[in-house]
Amino acid sequence: MKIENQNRIPSKYILLILIVICGILLGVEKFSGRGPLRLIGSYTVVPMQNGISSIGRWMGDLTDNFKTLDELKKENEALQSRLDEITIDNTRLRQEQYELERLQELYKLDQNYADYEKVGAHVIANNGTNWFNSFTIDKGSNDGIREDMNVLAGSGLAGIVTEVGPAYAQVRAVIDDESNISGMVLSTSDLCMVRGDLKLMSDGRIRFEKLPNNDNKIDVGEQVVTSHISSKFLQGIFIGYISEIEVDSNNLTRSGYITPAVDFSNLQEVLVITSTKQDLVNGSKEGKEE
Repeated sequence: MKIENQNRIPSKYILLILIVICGILLGVEKFSGRGPLRLIGSYTVVPMQNGISSIGRWMGDLTDNFKTLDELKKENEALQSRLDEITIDNTRLRQEQYELERLQELYKLDQNYADYEKVGAHVIANNGTNWFNSFTIDKGSNDGIREDMNVLAGSGLAGIVTEVGPAYAQVRAVIDDESNISGMVLSTSDLCMVRGDLKLMSDGRIRFEKLPNNDNKIDVGEQVVTSHISSKFLQGIFIGYISEIEVDSNNLTRSGYITPAVDFSNLQEVLVITSTKQDLVNGSKEGKEE
């Protein structure tokens, strides 16, 4: 029993401890201006509330961010779709612009040779190389196309029809190795032979030969056209410009190179003159007989 009594704290000490605690709390309230419970709460509950509030704001911001990302994704998809439409429209407009420019050139070419009846045609195939030395057009005998009809493109002569089907025709271009044309220097009327040579086309040239070495001065830039003595080509069709000329070793003739009137690396539309040289010859004979 004595042991139990010794372990107990006397009541007066407990009372004294409580008085001291109350005094401390009153002193804290006096100097801090806040009650003790509020002070304790400021160090315990308030930080916890701030933490919970911060987490809530973060979760809210995260939700808003997800909504914003979803909206941005939808806007981006809409913008991408619109951009694709604009790109397609722009490509279509550029194609139409290029086609218009080609048709304008073709119309100008048609006006330059207004004396001849012509049929327009699209190039639908070539011989599989980078150069259109031989190509196929989408007009044939059903459209009045016949062999030996002259074909125009660019600024002048493109070639001659060599084969005809019901709905197509094959054309041999002036740059082909088998092409031989009787040409004439427009300024002097001197005759020459214009020969195709595929080896020269990488330089954008064809060759001319057998031009008389006479007193007529011929300079670079002179125009060469088809001559009146050509057996298959109509007279006066522009072939190209002289780009180089020199006297041959025999001192009797001159030869050199011509820049063609047609870009044979990109040929899309042509005009076919529907009268052959033989038609004109026959018509002339009939006129004389009458």
